[in-house]
Amino acid sequence: MHIVICGAGVIGGALAYELSARGADVTIIERWKVGGCASGKSGGFLAHDWCDGTPLAPLARRSFDLHEQWAEALGNPYGYRKVDTYGGAKSVRRSLGSRGRNDLAAWLADDVVHRRQLGTPSTTAQLDPEAFTTALVDAAVKNGAQLKFGAVAGLLQTEQEEDVRGVMLEDGTRSEGDAVVRTLGPWSLLAAQWLPLPPIYGLKGHSIIFKPKVAFPPETIFAEFEDTDGEHLAPEIVPRADGSLYVCGLSGDDALPVDPARVLPEDGGCERLRRVSISLVPQLADADVIAEQACFRPVTADGMPIIGAIGSYENAYVATGHSVWGMLNAPGTAEALADSILGEAKSPVDLAPFSPSRLPSLDPADLELRAG
Repeated sequence: MHIVICGAGVIGGALAYELSARGADVTIIERWKVGGCASGKSGGFLAHDWCDGTPLAPLARRSFDLHEQWAEALGNPYGYRKVDTYGGAKSVRRSLGSRGRNDLAAWLADDVVHRRQLGTPSTTAQLDPEAFTTALVDAAVKNGAQLKFGAVAGLLQTEQEEDVRGVMLEDGTRSEGDAVVRTLGPWSLLAAQWLPLPPIYGLKGHSIIFKPKVAFPPETIFAEFEDTDGEHLAPEIVPRADGSLYVCGLSGDDALPVDPARVLPEDGGCERLRRVSISLVPQLADADVIAEQACFRPVTADGMPIIGAIGSYENAYVATGHSVWGMLNAPGTAEALADSILGEAKSPVDLAPFSPSRLPSLDPADLELRAG
């Protein structure tokens, strides 16, 4: 069976790896670069049980376990490691008191209070998301998959319109297959020109990657921060195995551009995030800045991803809308969706709660407005 995957982010890369490992022929089509969007700019935080109480719980738990298995199978070139995870709070406007244990995450500023443990090495982990996505695509190619660059312009269909047999690229190239999967993050909404899909929204966020003078311990921080103007931010601080340190937690207002290469930080966004970062971690004041960046997380109207066959198109699939849990849930999504495509039963995860048909389809007339 030949499967065409449109999009080389973490979901597309994970699916390509899973399908190729099972012996399927795979073609990955990417219009910009592997892991170039949110898949390369996220925190890379993984949690075993943080989705409990939601429909995501079985997918998250299965994915967390698969991450450890995949790291071993792939030789872990992306810094996967188990970590302690802590919370804390700081205000630059008022005192929050002295409650909490300041011996937790001792590298935080002394005035970060309400320190508490949120996860242990048995329940939380982290990785470098760009390196992880790249490793998945590289492993798929090693398994025989093809990686092609180009923008999809339409579907290849037989006289029966619901019979999809590949895609047409903007340069006229045809990529034929027995199934087509859209894994384009928020840009999956562009497929609504050809397929009945629910709206996919892009939520913008800024992030910075520092290179501190000294490496920090394997700990992740979820902070609550009250800024000088009274705005409450939620910085996520992730020291990585390579000695770098990632910080995010500042949203953006720009609309999603059609061209992913045009996703850039907004004026003053990274400067503000850097100031907040130094306030929480004083040692970052003399750290080098490796990257100042922004990305759009794909989300749906009900906050759950859409994974599975599209309408009555049994050979057309979609996997997107994972929001902040894309990096975590990529392995479980790939395993379960590969089952659906190949007609196998390897995964314990039921994809029914994530069916695209649970949400109303986007009116193509709204497409230009939503695309920005």
